[in-house]
Amino acid sequence: MNVIEHYDKLIDENNDPVYDPASMQEYMNKWDGQVFVDSMKLDKHKTVLEIGIGTGRLALKTIPLCKKFFGIDISQKTIERATHNLSQYPNVKLICADFMTYDFGTSFDVIYSSLTFMHIQKKQECINKIYSLLNPKGYLILSIDKNQNEYIDFGNRKVKIYPDNPDDTKEYFLNSGLTLLDCIETEFAYILVGLKA
Repeated sequence: MNVIEHYDKLIDENNDPVYDPASMQEYMNKWDGQVFVDSMKLDKHKTVLEIGIGTGRLALKTIPLCKKFFGIDISQKTIERATHNLSQYPNVKLICADFMTYDFGTSFDVIYSSLTFMHIQKKQECINKIYSLLNPKGYLILSIDKNQNEYIDFGNRKVKIYPDNPDDTKEYFLNSGLTLLDCIETEFAYILVGLKA
């Protein structure tokens, strides 16, 4: 099953992490909790892009802290759900498109992504594009899963992924021109923080 079909099916199954119980929210924080959000150094002057916004679980934490928020996701059904979940915020623009081919026509102070990089095959090209979209002194915050399996198995379907590791990801950052500021290990992930000097 391809990635778009998988995420569309999650919506059809009414899987929306925005409404997860507290115990599940706490579990998800093991990939991108408060340390992830704090690493963005957000303020009301900054424009932010989330790659792989999903239904808006992380966006709900970041939107109130920034001037303008953009979210992109490849699944139309997911974007529709995120539009509903984030409708109370006037500073939001949501885009259904492939990050690698979409022309944003603008740049950002912060770009972040959690549990999305595993779906990207051309990782260096992705980081290079992120670099090109960052303003000077802009931050990239990336949470990569420690899981090294080539598939995510959901029982009734499998989704092909491209596992990440911190050493390769650090190289992608440096090759793009980013300065690596930090690599924070959590229980299930590595959070890498890069700066465009």
